[in-house]
Amino acid sequence: MSDDEGGIEAEEIELQQEEPEQPTGGDYGPSVAARLSMYQKAGGVVMPLVTTFFALVMGMVVVAATGHNPFTAFKGIFNGTGLNWFFPWVLGQSRADAAFNLQQTLILTASYILAGLAVSFAFKCGLFNIGGNGQYIMGGLVSVWIGASWVNMTGGLHIFLVIVLATLAGAIWAGIAGFLKATVGVHEVITTIMLNWIALYVAQAVVGRGGQLQNTQDVSVPVSGDIAQKVHLPVFWGDPVLQGLHVGFFIALAMPVVFWLLLYRTTLGFGVRATGFNPEAARYGGINVPRNYVVAMAISGMFAGLAGAVDILGWQFRLSVEDIGGVSVGFIGIAVALLGRNSAIGVPLAALFFAALFQGTSTRNPAISTVFDPRLAGNLSVVIQGLVLLFVGMDLLFLWLWQHRKRARRSAAGAPRAEGAGAAT
Repeated sequence: MSDDEGGIEAEEIELQQEEPEQPTGGDYGPSVAARLSMYQKAGGVVMPLVTTFFALVMGMVVVAATGHNPFTAFKGIFNGTGLNWFFPWVLGQSRADAAFNLQQTLILTASYILAGLAVSFAFKCGLFNIGGNGQYIMGGLVSVWIGASWVNMTGGLHIFLVIVLATLAGAIWAGIAGFLKATVGVHEVITTIMLNWIALYVAQAVVGRGGQLQNTQDVSVPVSGDIAQKVHLPVFWGDPVLQGLHVGFFIALAMPVVFWLLLYRTTLGFGVRATGFNPEAARYGGINVPRNYVVAMAISGMFAGLAGAVDILGWQFRLSVEDIGGVSVGFIGIAVALLGRNSAIGVPLAALFFAALFQGTSTRNPAISTVFDPRLAGNLSVVIQGLVLLFVGMDLLFLWLWQHRKRARRSAAGAPRAEGAGAAT
């Protein structure tokens, strides 16, 4: 072997070490889910932060377009979230107000965590659970029913029974969509939307005038009866009369751990993830794909039903026709899941962001009313939510462009070396 040939072989070995050989042709065909997963992993924690930043910047542009100072407005929104409670220089009445606002933010965070997990678990199986609202309503309806019944039962057991049955109600409601997907192939988006409306009208009929759960004190008011006092979740921070922060917050914080354990430490979770990644490959590997569709939707519904139970037992204590019609927790859960990358860490952080945004722009926030009409502030919350969803969808484009740029630079850097090798030959 000549020295030139030895040099060429050494250079080829070096190139192979720098760029590991990738299977091509018929040996490898990444699915859409595989490429999506790769891009999302490549984005890591950076893209959600970039997404949120751009959404907030566009929100400031919207505020500026109304003729108001965006920095003053966002300062008022931030103070309304209660997060300024963590600043040691906030004292006196301002600190008491911050504590109350933070309690309200964390109450909402608990609901949004559970709603986000309901969407995320279905996503892991390749399903889009857009029926969180209906599952939440069914969980709340069962909570009101059981919470107002069996009043002679001990408080702890009663709370446990309400939570279990409400969770099962959400599972059954979502499981219907999973069953239809598994048996006759009906798309889960269609069925969950229909189930949302069915849950809405059933709940309104039950708690409305003449309904089975309507209160008996004033039959002219379409509101259910109150749950028993002993079924209220204990408040550990704040005034129970003013919706202090209840122990349901800790229940919500525990659920991401359950979510992670189910997905990554059980055979059930492996089957769910394999089905979501490539159902045909999963079926070829012996995984029962239809069964995973039903189970994944049922578990998703469990999270949403639990959210309904936590809200009823924690601060609502009753249901009204108006409250049922205004439920939006399930839809916010979609934004939470997308921004949180369907991860056990990202979903709680995204839930905190949306809860803070909602509380900070609430009409109950006096800081925002000094800047502009509080009704505009509520609309601003919806605008920012929509912008977050828009940029979450666009981040895959950004990541693709970034990956394309890296490949182009790698190709450009490799071209001169290839020419040099040819000349040596």
